[in-house]
Amino acid sequence: MPVVIKRSGARQNFDRLKILSGLQIACRKRPIDEDKLEEIVHAVELWAATRGEKEIRAEEIGGRIMHHLYGTDQVAYVRFVSVYRSFDTASEFERLLVEMEKAEHVSVDGQRNLFEFDKAGRAVAVAPPEEVPAAAPPARRKRKPRSKTKPKVEAKDGGA
Repeated sequence: MPVVIKRSGARQNFDRLKILSGLQIACRKRPIDEDKLEEIVHAVELWAATRGEKEIRAEEIGGRIMHHLYGTDQVAYVRFVSVYRSFDTASEFERLLVEMEKAEHVSVDGQRNLFEFDKAGRAVAVAPPEEVPAAAPPARRKRKPRSKTKPKVEAKDGGA
């Protein structure tokens, strides 16, 4: 397992129990089975182990946990994020809610979902996000029209 680099720069061994503990706190009094939390821990652990890196930043692990938790329970997600990011003001929660709306069509792996499933289990295409209009191309400078006649070349006289 990779060594975790904390925000302070300190290094510590990857600790699955620490992840599980954080999830349990965020999910307290929520209808989430312990098996689901173990599944999230296992997925994060597998992701960290298969990256092929000796070190991994704690922020990357936290981000991965947040992606999994978002799909599991949005209240638990808000709890986890508020502690993880050390929220101090209500405006920080507002920004989080805006982020959640944007992330609505993004999978745990960070890719946009092309389909959702209705209650009958049928795949339904997701509407593409609104596209930002492209900036207008820069104005082109007008060139002077080329002369159709060849430039006159003065003949050099050999004589004086």
